[in-house]
Amino acid sequence: MPSSSATLISKCTIFPDQKSYIKTLKLSVSDIPMLSCQYIQKGVLLTSPPFSFDDLVIFLKQSLSTTLSHFPPLAGRLTTDPDGHLHITCNDAGIEFLVVKSPKLSIHDILSPGDVPDCVKEFFTFDKTLSYSGHFKPLAAVQVTELADGVFIGCTVNHAVTDGTSFWHFFNSFAEITKGASKISNSPDFCRINVFNSQAVLQFPPGGPSVTFAGDEALRERILHFSREAILKLKYRANYGCLLTKQTNSEVLGKLYNDSWKSVNGESNGKVKKVYDEISSFQSLCAQLWRSVTRARKLEPTKMTTFRMAVNCRHRLDPKLEPYYFGNAIQSIPTFAPAGELLAKDLSWGADLLHKNVVAHDDDTVRIGVADWEKQPRLFPLGNFDGASITVGSSPRFPMYNNDFGWGRPLAVRSGRANKFDGKISAFPGREGNGSVDLEVVLAPDTMTGLENDAEIMQYVSEIV
Repeated sequence: MPSSSATLISKCTIFPDQKSYIKTLKLSVSDIPMLSCQYIQKGVLLTSPPFSFDDLVIFLKQSLSTTLSHFPPLAGRLTTDPDGHLHITCNDAGIEFLVVKSPKLSIHDILSPGDVPDCVKEFFTFDKTLSYSGHFKPLAAVQVTELADGVFIGCTVNHAVTDGTSFWHFFNSFAEITKGASKISNSPDFCRINVFNSQAVLQFPPGGPSVTFAGDEALRERILHFSREAILKLKYRANYGCLLTKQTNSEVLGKLYNDSWKSVNGESNGKVKKVYDEISSFQSLCAQLWRSVTRARKLEPTKMTTFRMAVNCRHRLDPKLEPYYFGNAIQSIPTFAPAGELLAKDLSWGADLLHKNVVAHDDDTVRIGVADWEKQPRLFPLGNFDGASITVGSSPRFPMYNNDFGWGRPLAVRSGRANKFDGKISAFPGREGNGSVDLEVVLAPDTMTGLENDAEIMQYVSEIV
């Protein structure tokens, strides 16, 4: 593919158009572990707007300034008080805004089948920046890149300040204001009176923490697309331990699409499932990925594998957090299985392990996790330390394709090089919606080749063109 020949045109600081009404926000038990993680880098690919690129830059700067007034923590900086507690000081210091041109790159170059091209990494700033650096660097940045026939709007945000839910809330609000809304549809909730608020202190070495994974390993990255129909076939197989034995019936798949159980044309293989027993579509997909990556790694049968999923705790707590609680409200759920047993059993066995772990992660489990962290404060160890781990982040439920800046929905969602290592998977909704899912898969080159040759998973994959 052609060289991106990216040229930085300008860089400036965008300030909120109103003074912050918040002075400080304390980092929580869910925020602090992310200080050793790199900034989140996600963005959207769009067709060219029906006006000049220079005008777009003006519009984006104005709307970003307005949006920051609704999200004042993003325009602040991290501070550590004399007692070791970390805060976001909402001092209106602003965020970075970069304008870049890559006239040799086209939309086709970015969306062509195969590995995600390296040029995508140039659509973001703050590469390899740890979230702890928010003590002296902006907590967010936006970069707009003009392509030959489109634009890419990339957003980079400190991971100790936002999780995926808050990240996309900000991004959606930014697009909404740019499109012409006078106010945002959903205001963020900054309340810190909840279970994640703690007096526990995490001690850092001089200069702050280090990244917990190797940043120089050879990796390949692909987007695997799973249509609604493919996902529902996986869900059927996970719940019933078998393939559909006749031509897929749209009525059968339609009923499966509802995550509340009803018998499927009487074909239940003798199993009667209740709502809380049903393995979800996404759990079914994750189980298949777990099996196929484990097989591609050619692990010893006795090797213990780990499948780690990040879960949103907002709705798991009692009382629930506000849906638009701003910050991190996530915990990590690890599920373990010996490689040999995972592959010897059918898909439903691994899917049931994942399902039971997710269902069990209720209010009590969240609070136990908080108490455990308070006894031993620690950073979140991103990485594949034993060569047998998979870490899934992001979510197909995030409203990534709601980012209409005024001339249409995104063509695609892509991410930068942040927080990527062998076994890091990010889940995105498919562009067509309706239950489709895209998996951004990052693997060692040999493992990726093995996955591409794994018929069990590839039968469900369709390329994005």
